[in-house]
Amino acid sequence: MPKHDPKSNINDVQKTVFVLYGLDCADCAAKLEKRVAGLPGVEEAEINFGASKINVRHTASVPKIIRAIKEAGYTAEPVVDDAVMATNQQLRYDPKLLLTLLSGLFLAGGMAASLFNLADRLIAGLLLAAMLSGGYFVIKNAFYSIKALSMDMNVLMSVAVIGAVAIGEWFEGATVVFLFSLGNTLQAYSMAKTRSSIRDLMKLSPREALVLRNGREIMLSVEQIAVGDIIIVKPGERIAMDGTVIKGNSQVNQAPITGESLPVEKAPGADVYAGTINQEGTLEIQVTKKIQDTTLAKIIDLVEEAQAQRAPSQQFVDIFAKYYTPSVIATAVAIATIPTLFLGQPFLPWLERALIMLVIACPCALVISTPVAIISAIGSAARRGVLIKGGAYLEGAGGLKAVAFDKTGTLTKGCPEVTDVIALPGHQKQFLLGIAVAVEHRSQHPVARAILGYAKRERIKAYQSEQFQSIPGQGAIALINGTKYYIGNTRLFMSLGTDLTGVQERLATLQRQGKTAMLVGTADQLIGIIAVADRVRPDSMIALQGLRSTGIKKLVMLTGDNTATASAIAEYLGGLEYKAELLPQEKLSTIKELQSRYGRVAMVGDGVNDTPALAAADIGIAMGGVGTDTALETADIALMADDLSNLSYTIKLGRRTLGIIKQNITFALMVKALFIAGTFLGFTNLWMAVFADTGAAMLVIANGMRLMRVREDKMAV
Repeated sequence: MPKHDPKSNINDVQKTVFVLYGLDCADCAAKLEKRVAGLPGVEEAEINFGASKINVRHTASVPKIIRAIKEAGYTAEPVVDDAVMATNQQLRYDPKLLLTLLSGLFLAGGMAASLFNLADRLIAGLLLAAMLSGGYFVIKNAFYSIKALSMDMNVLMSVAVIGAVAIGEWFEGATVVFLFSLGNTLQAYSMAKTRSSIRDLMKLSPREALVLRNGREIMLSVEQIAVGDIIIVKPGERIAMDGTVIKGNSQVNQAPITGESLPVEKAPGADVYAGTINQEGTLEIQVTKKIQDTTLAKIIDLVEEAQAQRAPSQQFVDIFAKYYTPSVIATAVAIATIPTLFLGQPFLPWLERALIMLVIACPCALVISTPVAIISAIGSAARRGVLIKGGAYLEGAGGLKAVAFDKTGTLTKGCPEVTDVIALPGHQKQFLLGIAVAVEHRSQHPVARAILGYAKRERIKAYQSEQFQSIPGQGAIALINGTKYYIGNTRLFMSLGTDLTGVQERLATLQRQGKTAMLVGTADQLIGIIAVADRVRPDSMIALQGLRSTGIKKLVMLTGDNTATASAIAEYLGGLEYKAELLPQEKLSTIKELQSRYGRVAMVGDGVNDTPALAAADIGIAMGGVGTDTALETADIALMADDLSNLSYTIKLGRRTLGIIKQNITFALMVKALFIAGTFLGFTNLWMAVFADTGAAMLVIANGMRLMRVREDKMAV
């Protein structure tokens, strides 16, 4: 339990994030977290092994916390600038590598001296130098662990080496130290590569930008740039801040944030995001968010939080390791004492077997088997534009059996477009559109915006209008050249007494196609019909086919829209099952029904009006994460680029991750079991045990790192 300073005031509690150097073992990370949490003046400590950071709520001084971390065998410093820290972690000098090389050279020298029958003192000196150089950090960390009453891997290894020397096995002791030091160095390098996904994200955003202030162009650091400032981004440069284009046209590569393969056209009024690349023209951008609030900053924070969360398989491993290490240590003590005291066996052979058991007691390969796979997979998904909130959701995605979709904004684009312009006999298309624009140009309704956008592209000249009036739920009216013109649905014209006999068949046909028909005319005569529809996303059909190929048993569309529209969309999508005219609570009930029939269910929506269904589903997946904070905050998984084809990728990634985790756990347990059996049978020695333990950890890390460069076309279903 954390210790609390009775003199501390709750208002004095501060939160500090420390970046850690040398933290390459998940089991050691758990022990360090416990150690820091137990310091006087520390309210709470939470370690993020994936990001190599520790979050501390404390009243104690920062130097005191850093000193305690140093005594545990690591170094730490407060995080000031993530991007700078990311660079420092790459450039930081590592003395462990030099000492490992020295240990190897001394060991090789000792072997050579023995081979040429040189003096025993020289051989012993070289082997002692190999043990001291390679074991410096091991012995130092073991000392602090013993002070903290913690039996970690450094303590176990130190006892094993001292025991080897005590029984005269100097070569074996030196070999054990070198292999252990080499394994730690390689493991540190491997974990640094695994963590590179976060560092790569941090380096996307420039640290300074050209700002236009008071008519002058000045270069400022991003921390000095305020909301409302105007930044100038030239072709080929990365955009430093989130903002809105106010001047210029260009193509922007958003792949670093969204994973989109093609550049996106940007013109005045378009939103742009920090970390993306301006390709063609110069842009002037008005900043809309501070650097710490940008979409990229939120993605980095969420990825770090996701990598810190323990997946279900990790929880199993942690519980297993909690009992495994003490059990093996107890077995080692029994092996060292019982045969000699009660069975009359010689002491030294059984002592050596006990020392081998101490080496095998290290749970490193087992404990790291899950986090290395989760960290790699979440980082890989983030680079593709899929933000997964944690290992539990990644594993959950791999176990999905059914997927439900919202219609509007998910399977469809979410904004209506004009599909048909039908001028009735005696009237021209241009006249019809001109009247429609004149009536609708003051309206804010989505259908009105669709008609105005279409007319603008067609270069339709609008008539002058006045006395605009919106008729809620029916349409609008305006006075044009002294005549009242209406635009709206059939209810509006039926209330006016307009004869609709000649258009009933056309209206029915449009409705069957899932289109919304807007009538245009006066109270006495119709001019024509303008039909709008929410078009299906181009990738929706491909996404559904991809999900079926993964073995998903049930795909269903849930919508509050009318049955005719839902039916038309479902038919266009290849006969997709649908449920229409649903209220939010009815969508929730449908999700629960699917869960009872199929098990794990995902709900895919826009993260705004689907909140109850997203929350009820086992996995909530939100579209448009790059454009809406809501999607980032409410969903378990966010598709940053509105790319539905990433759904099948995410499911395959979840399944592959779970498969690799099972491989890692099984392999680590098999190695332990084989060496425990070999120890009892007398087939193993100390250096073999260290080699196997280190080798197992390295293979587990390498297997998990395969997820960093995973490609969908290479993933089995």
